[in-house]
Amino acid sequence: MQILVLYFSKGGNTKKLAEAIAKGVESVQDVRCVLKHTDDVTKEDFVASGGVIAGSPVYFGIMAAQLKKIFDEFVGVRKKMEGKIGAAFATSADPSGGKETTMMSIIKVMLIYGMVIAGDPMSATGHFGTSCVGSPDSGSLENGMKLGRRVAELAKKLNG
Repeated sequence: MQILVLYFSKGGNTKKLAEAIAKGVESVQDVRCVLKHTDDVTKEDFVASGGVIAGSPVYFGIMAAQLKKIFDEFVGVRKKMEGKIGAAFATSADPSGGKETTMMSIIKVMLIYGMVIAGDPMSATGHFGTSCVGSPDSGSLENGMKLGRRVAELAKKLNG
């Protein structure tokens, strides 16, 4: 089973959080993570994955155009994504900088793709996904790992 962790990162903070999420995915037996920047992802990465965890910095309260472009371009595989697990993460420069609205913009696209959405577990924050302000601190990295692990476990159960 494969889980795709897809991200756009300009300054590196979103990449750091994506790497922590990937560690969480890899902590689940028989699940491997494919970690891809938006510049490198393929439709095959999407279709071969039992789940997608997508992340972005906050750009005006929504996902970065680079991530949205992937969802727009891959719409042809939409029906092949139905029933797979989807989750979101975000980073911002400000505590009230739009992380939740950014995650919701990702989640809305995943719902249209027919995906089953998972937020982060109650042992993390129990909200829309994992997020942080600036560079992820140890707590944010731990929450990222928990989200990755949760998605991997759910995808494994769903696709069992």
